[in-house]
Amino acid sequence: MTSTTIFIIITIITLYIFIYRKNSGDNVYKYIITGATNAYEKYAPYSFKLVREKVKDLGQEYTTRQYIFQIIMFAAGAATVSYLYFYSLIICLLYMVLAVTVIPYLTYLRCKRLYSEYIFEQIQVYTTNTIMEFATTQSFVKAVEGVYDSGVLEDPVKSDVKTMIDLAYENGTIDQSLDYMNSKYDYYIVKNMHQLFLQITNEGSKDAGDSLENMSLDIDMLVENVYRDRIDRSAFYKKFVQFGLVLYLMVMLIQFLLGIETYIKMLDDWKVQLLLHGIIFINTYFLLNGTKYYNENVGAE
Repeated sequence: MTSTTIFIIITIITLYIFIYRKNSGDNVYKYIITGATNAYEKYAPYSFKLVREKVKDLGQEYTTRQYIFQIIMFAAGAATVSYLYFYSLIICLLYMVLAVTVIPYLTYLRCKRLYSEYIFEQIQVYTTNTIMEFATTQSFVKAVEGVYDSGVLEDPVKSDVKTMIDLAYENGTIDQSLDYMNSKYDYYIVKNMHQLFLQITNEGSKDAGDSLENMSLDIDMLVENVYRDRIDRSAFYKKFVQFGLVLYLMVMLIQFLLGIETYIKMLDDWKVQLLLHGIIFINTYFLLNGTKYYNENVGAE
């Protein structure tokens, strides 16, 4: 065992003893989780906190055990890859720390995707039910009130619909209400439906029933395409991640061709080490960029 290895082991043990002694009577595991939670509450953006709270309400937030498992998997994966590349415990520990720091960013992306999907589902409910209510009431405001009172909507869409109703009664027209909702939810199904209702309200239309029925069919078709797109994108993303992870292990092929001893001698050259770091960072960049695209562009429109 080298002196570097001994130093690293002693450092880890010392850190553990320090945390344990500082929190005598408390579980060290609980202390670490509490510290991470406090840091999140202090530094996370306010908008993200709202998104994450909604994800928790939907029951799709990871449990503490799942986060711990994710940390272990990322750290173990980074340790394996970096050690195969550099055969250095110091570099190995550095990459383990870097890998774990990526987890909050991945959590942010995942929560945004789940929230976007939830909002789109609520918009689908809003538009579909408003069209159905209008067929009975023949009034846009009454139709929206019916949707609001039915309890099919949830916040934040429900609160925004209530604001829209209040604006309609306050101003005596639906123009400001529609502008408010259009600015909050930039979906073409929302804007097209509002434009049609505005035309019916201001100009009247004997053929409104056919137009609304066609719009309802368009919404159904859009929803079907969106869900099919989500399934296809999820399958492609899994293959994308698998391919990216395999690329990390291409260094094993190089070592097989050159021989491990020759490969380790090459590591003495700083240019070789720089190239290997570059390979890891470039592959990681493409993985993160692909993950960002998958989670942010949910294919709602």
